[in-house]
Amino acid sequence: MKNTVSLTRIVVIGSESTGKTHLTQRLSEFFDCTYSEEAARLYVEKHPRQLQASDVVPIALSQISLQDKAIQNAKNLILHDTDLFSTVIYSKYYYQASPDWILKKARLQASDLYLLCDIDLPWQPEPLFRDQGSTEARRQVHTNFLDLIIKEQLNMRIIKGTGEKRTQMAIDIVERFISKNKRTAR
Repeated sequence: MKNTVSLTRIVVIGSESTGKTHLTQRLSEFFDCTYSEEAARLYVEKHPRQLQASDVVPIALSQISLQDKAIQNAKNLILHDTDLFSTVIYSKYYYQASPDWILKKARLQASDLYLLCDIDLPWQPEPLFRDQGSTEARRQVHTNFLDLIIKEQLNMRIIKGTGEKRTQMAIDIVERFISKNKRTAR
């Protein structure tokens, strides 16, 4: 695997329909960097049905593979449209369990910064989303992300706002983070 000592890894995470994929793509364009796609989204596209507990392990393995492949092509910065912590959150939320190895691997692959997308965007329906826009479900998943981030002591910033304001907030946070890390690396 590529030497990732100087590679800054940033993950965009959050509840369903919070603009994670769009934000990851916009950040990738702005910073001209590689990103990995969300395994669960790709999995649903290949298996157009409601997900089941038996899908968690294949999704986790795919997430690992997607991230590893993207890292191989990365220069100084890489973005991930979710990671294994998201797999843990959703597995526990929907199926009340998650294989222990997924959390262990998530800890080993923890990124430098997590951008948690707030639930302040209007729901955008997509086929096979499980919650179908339930305000309470989005709030609960968001709380689950916050709880996990605090418990795991991950470096996190919440991304709020709509449209370009949301994107600009994320850009500003990433720029400050990168700048701060360059200063401390000297």
